[in-house]
Amino acid sequence: MKLTFPRLTTVWVPLQTLFLKNGVELILPPAPSKRTLSLGTKYAPEWICLPYKILLGNSIEGMEMGADTVLSVSGPGLCRLGCYSSLQEAALRDLGYQFEMRCFNWQEKQIVGLVEFLRDIFPGKPLLDLIGDIKFGIQQLMLLDDLERRTLKLRAREAERGAVSRFWRTVPERVGAAYSPAQLKQVRRELAAELEAIPLDPRRVPLRVGMLGEFFMVVDPFTNMDLAIELGHMGVEIERSAWISDWARVWLFLEAVGLSHGNKVKKAASPYLKRDVSGDAIQTLGETVLHSHEGFDGVVHLQPFTCMPEIIAQNMLPQVSREHDIPVLCLVLDEQMGRAGLVTRLEAFVDLMLRRRQKRGLAVAAGV
Repeated sequence: MKLTFPRLTTVWVPLQTLFLKNGVELILPPAPSKRTLSLGTKYAPEWICLPYKILLGNSIEGMEMGADTVLSVSGPGLCRLGCYSSLQEAALRDLGYQFEMRCFNWQEKQIVGLVEFLRDIFPGKPLLDLIGDIKFGIQQLMLLDDLERRTLKLRAREAERGAVSRFWRTVPERVGAAYSPAQLKQVRRELAAELEAIPLDPRRVPLRVGMLGEFFMVVDPFTNMDLAIELGHMGVEIERSAWISDWARVWLFLEAVGLSHGNKVKKAASPYLKRDVSGDAIQTLGETVLHSHEGFDGVVHLQPFTCMPEIIAQNMLPQVSREHDIPVLCLVLDEQMGRAGLVTRLEAFVDLMLRRRQKRGLAVAAGV
């Protein structure tokens, strides 16, 4: 078996560790690029959303490198994610590739389903060892997400522009090189010390902005055109709503034992959206309300073109913005969006938030 899977954000790190530790020949495609998007757009249905095009293009790159097995995920039927796997398989077969598709439905049985899925890939592997591998993978994800959270705060305060980003580019490979809890602990200490050593500018008073919207768009830097980096260099501290490790904790474990989650967010969103319309619409509305109460300067809402749940949220956000006095920038992204246009809109939004701070007599970002 020569296994490949799309290289989504940092989730490839624990997956690579899992498969290499268990003797699976892994073909890791390159990080998403313009070529990835071009391939996905060429062979995807015209109506499908941007995340699918990225995933399809990256899978094609994996097949080009010699893979014969493709790892995929499926989800709830209300979201197009529910048909990603079948559409991806059909597209790859139409291109003439011979392969086996392994699909994990993350909502069907949660952690039990994940264990069953991995036991099918690793037949004969002891159950306790498999559970240990899953636990270690989640620990890797938690470390990656913890470090990235800190970069989102520090980038707006760095004394040397680009220092935080240079640090972050080294992190996934180094975490992926840790194959045991002891090694991971050592890597954690080293990375924490390096991050702590990055010089900061004490004059900076960053703007605080929430980064909300469709999960894939928020977590994947190629898809959102390095939005967090662009805003960080403009003196903006980012707080994200979506993290892979949080998703794993909630959906694989809490939901599996019947515990509810996100009640605070759902309550905040309830005046505007009372039922689940799938995707992240409720989270978008609820987090916007909560951010206004927490004193945030603004919210950036990300969605792929034609994403129905986020279109619903987008149409309610102007009312939320007025009633809770928080600026909202809605960005609808597809393969036609250019970085120059994105940066221009971000600059205008940052100027708006700075003027708003000045009118309120608050400190503004210095030295940006």
